[in-house]
Amino acid sequence: MFTALSKNVFEQSIRDYHVNNDIYRPIENPYEGNKIEHLLYAKNWIDTVQWHLEDVVRDPEIDPVEALKLKRWIDRSNQERTDMVEYIDSYFLEKYKEVKPLPEASINTESPAWAIDRLSILSLKIYHMREEAQRPDATPEHRAACQAKLDILLDQQTDLSRAIEELLEDISQGRKYMKVYRQMKMYNDPSLNPVLYGQKP
Repeated sequence: MFTALSKNVFEQSIRDYHVNNDIYRPIENPYEGNKIEHLLYAKNWIDTVQWHLEDVVRDPEIDPVEALKLKRWIDRSNQERTDMVEYIDSYFLEKYKEVKPLPEASINTESPAWAIDRLSILSLKIYHMREEAQRPDATPEHRAACQAKLDILLDQQTDLSRAIEELLEDISQGRKYMKVYRQMKMYNDPSLNPVLYGQKP
């Protein structure tokens, strides 16, 4: 199943990141560039680094100049995340290009890759909630509360995986079809953001 493959790659990426737990350490993708695993690993690595950037930037003692640098890094990371989702959707478009949609076929509310994006974030939530549920210096109450949240996240992961598998099956059988609209974010584009195109050189 594609979701099982994705989950395994996401967990590998998260483990690899936490060997050094360093936002500045460059990715070392173990998969060949022509494999879907390469895209999945790169996608989750972006998510994992951004997870920790979001932690660091919330430090109440952070230097404002450093905070602005991190905020702009997060902005770039969001764009890279979006690009990676579109690459993954392009993989599905290619995979199912020969499928002829049935006359009654419908489009899903989100594409397969955006659902897999949610699965990647869930893997991160599960990893860090499990850490909190097992944290030796935390109170029993804290660990119990985090374990309850972890149980919900694991249930959510099961449900989301099932829904993704059903969507992929529907696409493969022509019951649903997909499009890649491309994210038309305007705030990163100097020609579309009034603050940027209004600036004088």
